[in-house]
Amino acid sequence: MLVVSNTSPLSNLAIIGHLELVREQLGQVIIPAAVRAELHRHPDSTARTASETAIATGWLRVLPRTNPVRNDLAASLDLGEAEALTLALEMRASLVLLDESAARRWASDLGLAYTGALGILRRGKQTGRITSLHEQIARLRTQARFFVSPALEKALLTSVGEDSRGPSKI
Repeated sequence: MLVVSNTSPLSNLAIIGHLELVREQLGQVIIPAAVRAELHRHPDSTARTASETAIATGWLRVLPRTNPVRNDLAASLDLGEAEALTLALEMRASLVLLDESAARRWASDLGLAYTGALGILRRGKQTGRITSLHEQIARLRTQARFFVSPALEKALLTSVGEDSRGPSKI
């Protein structure tokens, strides 16, 4: 499966110590140069170190895009998101990792399948790699300043057999 990523899913998961879930679930992930630059200058040292390690070990791979970023993408998204979507289209990626709603709307309009940090964590819970999705969402909120609407959180927790207090006791 060919996967392209934007910055935020990688950095958010790295901040809470779960970047390895991306590699375990998806294998090699491609990032464009703008995402590499954003990761390199990320203000969180944990995110910087984890992403540098992922690049050094080769499962996170930087590839240049060959086409220019479309003007409409550049006008409505940050450079990392616009380059990630451009590269995903060029490479006919099976999946693109995005967290921001505007980038997800663009991915949908462009016919690209997407997931993000929450989808990776949900799958981690389903495969037994994490014990509590509720706890990881709380960590995303406090450590990465990640926004999750209450309705989305409830739906995610229900989908994995948890409620807002944590894992189900059933």
